[in-house]
Amino acid sequence: MSTDKIIKFIFSPLKGMTILLVSMVLLLPNQTLSAQETRSIRDSIGRTVTIPATIKQIICSGPGALRLVTYLKAQDLVVGVDDIEKRKTQFDARPYALVNPRFKTLPVFGGFRGNDNPEKILGLHPLPQVIIKTFPTMGYDPVKLEKKTDIPVITLEYGDLFPNRKKLYASLTILGKALAREDRARLVIDFFETQIADLENRTQNLAQGQKKNCFVGGIAFKGPHGFQSTEPGYPPFIFVNARNIARDIRGKNLRHSIFSKEKILMENPEILFLDLSTLQMEDDQGGLHELKNDPVYKGLSGVINGKVYGLLPYNWYTQNFGSILANAWFIGKTLYPDRFKNIIPEQEADKIYSFLVAAPVFDQMNTLFKNMAFQPLNLKPGLEPKLKPNLKPNLK
Repeated sequence: MSTDKIIKFIFSPLKGMTILLVSMVLLLPNQTLSAQETRSIRDSIGRTVTIPATIKQIICSGPGALRLVTYLKAQDLVVGVDDIEKRKTQFDARPYALVNPRFKTLPVFGGFRGNDNPEKILGLHPLPQVIIKTFPTMGYDPVKLEKKTDIPVITLEYGDLFPNRKKLYASLTILGKALAREDRARLVIDFFETQIADLENRTQNLAQGQKKNCFVGGIAFKGPHGFQSTEPGYPPFIFVNARNIARDIRGKNLRHSIFSKEKILMENPEILFLDLSTLQMEDDQGGLHELKNDPVYKGLSGVINGKVYGLLPYNWYTQNFGSILANAWFIGKTLYPDRFKNIIPEQEADKIYSFLVAAPVFDQMNTLFKNMAFQPLNLKPGLEPKLKPNLKPNLK
C-alpha cells in the first residue's frame, strides 16, 4: 500500500467524524433558538399549547373573542375576522366594533359562532400565529382546527361578571400571558372588581322595605326577543341589590327565560326596564310595541306611572361587560337616587367604555337606538322605530 493511500486510510474516518462534529455544532444553535422561539401556555380547557415566544398576528374565533382582545389593547394584532364583523346592520351594540372600523376591512376566515373555515384561515396573509377561540364547544372543534391548520389554538371560557367571574378573570389572565399583555389584564380585572364593589357598597344596607320590585324585558338571546324575554340572574340587578321579580327562587342564576305575562301582571313591578335590542324586531313586534299596545302591559303600575326605562343592549355577540356595568349605574340611580347622588349614568358609561375600549361611545351607540337609553320611554301608541330595508336583525 502506498504512503498516500495509508495516510488517506488513516485520516478518512477522522474526516467523517470531523464532518459529523461540525454538523452537530451547527445544529445546536438552531435547536436552542427554536426552543427560545416557543413557549407553552395552559388554556381554559386544560390543554398545554405551544405558541410563539412573540406573537404579532392572531385571529379571534367565537362570540366575544375580539371584545376580550380589545380590552387588552391587542386589536392591532388581528389579521382576519369572522363574518359577523362584516355585516351591515341598522343597530350595533358592540363598543369594541364601533371603535375598530378596521375590522370591517379585514378578510373573513369563517362564520360567526366559531364556525371556522381552515382553508380560509390558511389563505390569510399574513398567516396568524395563534387562533384565540372562545366557547370551545361551539363551532369547529379547537383540537381538530389546530391539527388541520397547524396553527396553535388557545381556548378561552368566556365567563361573565356573575356568577362565573372567576372564569372570565382566568381567561383574561391566559390571554394576557399569551399576548404579552399581563399588566393590562390585571388592570382590567381590577377595574371590574372596583366597579362592582362600588355598586354593591352603595346599596348593601338597604332595608327590605326600601327595595323596589323591578323587571327587565326584551333581553336578547341568540337574536332579539319581546318583552317577556328576561334574565332571572340579571347582573345589574344583583350588583345594586334590586328585587328582580323574575329571579329564580331556587337560587339558580339562569341566563335566560320567557316570563309569563300573567306573572308580570301578578307581581306588578314598580319599575320596568327594556333592553333596547328588542328594537331589531319587526314594526308590529318587539318589547316596545308590546308595552304600547298590549292591554296586559298597559295595566302595569310601572307603565301607568311612566316608570319604564330604556337600557343599553348588552347581550350582543355574547355579553358586553362594559354595558352591563353602565346599565347597573343607571339602574342604581333610578331605583335609589339618594345612594347615587353624585352619579351621572351617561358619564359613568363613557368612563367605562374609555377604559375598556379607549373611546367614549355612549352617544354613538345611543344614537343607533333612537336615543332611548337611560331615558323614560314614551309609550303613547304610534309608529315604532323602523328597520331599514334589507337590513336583518343581528343574531347574537
